[in-house]
Amino acid sequence: MSSANPPGTPLPSPLQVAILVFDDVEALDLGGPYEVFTTASRMHLRLHPGATEPFRVTCVARSTAPVRARAGLRVLPDAAFADLASAPPPDVLIVPGGVVDAAAACPDTRAWVAQAATGAQITASVCTGAFILAAAGVLTHGPATTHWEDLADLRQQYPALEVQDNVRWVDRGALVTSAGISAGIDMSLHLVSRLAGAPLAQRTARQMDTPWNPQP
Repeated sequence: MSSANPPGTPLPSPLQVAILVFDDVEALDLGGPYEVFTTASRMHLRLHPGATEPFRVTCVARSTAPVRARAGLRVLPDAAFADLASAPPPDVLIVPGGVVDAAAACPDTRAWVAQAATGAQITASVCTGAFILAAAGVLTHGPATTHWEDLADLRQQYPALEVQDNVRWVDRGALVTSAGISAGIDMSLHLVSRLAGAPLAQRTARQMDTPWNPQP
């Protein structure tokens, strides 16, 4: 799919959205994009009964054992890396943030992220998820952003990146990085707009009762 479809245009199949989950993931970095894409599908079907849902979301982890998010919330992944070994890559890969040191150091996680990103139309990070993308060799140079508290660390650890201050997200086409929590929601709405049209993104924001700012 190129950029955006006219509102209501039937899709041949749902776009597959994979969200990485790992121990110490920030719950809202995960939950924000999850809600945006699933709500967008629900709103599309409400407006166009019988149409194909635009997005199908899967939470992916090293295994399907419960993942303990930061602050203790437990998440049950839908699929393990091994389950998707022979599956097509996702259309959209979302890498949330949190306490990412262990995930960024995990060879299995880095390998899966790198493989998924290679075939994805769009790979996006929320907050410190940028560190996982960088560790996986997906984010190697050029403009990027992360949570304001971690900008200096991202610059220090990955000096080839042009780390941006005072932006909500940085859209490089196939690679998108965002700042923390609420910026990840805005970025996800931006991706809905890119992939399925601004009216659906606006309807999704209205349903979520969130004041979407479409400007980064």
